[in-house]
Amino acid sequence: MKSFNYTITDPVGIHARPAGLLVKEIKKFAGHTVTVTKADKSVNALKLMALMQMGIKKGDTVTVSVEGPEEESVCAAIEAFFKGNL
Repeated sequence: MKSFNYTITDPVGIHARPAGLLVKEIKKFAGHTVTVTKADKSVNALKLMALMQMGIKKGDTVTVSVEGPEEESVCAAIEAFFKGNL
């Protein structure tokens, strides 16, 4: 399993639009399980409503974990997505 920490910089956090973009990005990596964790709550990153219900706001730090056959490259791609969009 590979993971990284990221502090959200989007002014409104992970709301509907960025959550939808994130789910769309994660779907590109079939065969991998991506989990977003904030404090003690973890959700599958493919679950749009679960992501939005986490209440992730600007300044919150999340941990993103990737499991699968090409987890190193997938983790790097998802981290780049976070830096560019969230």
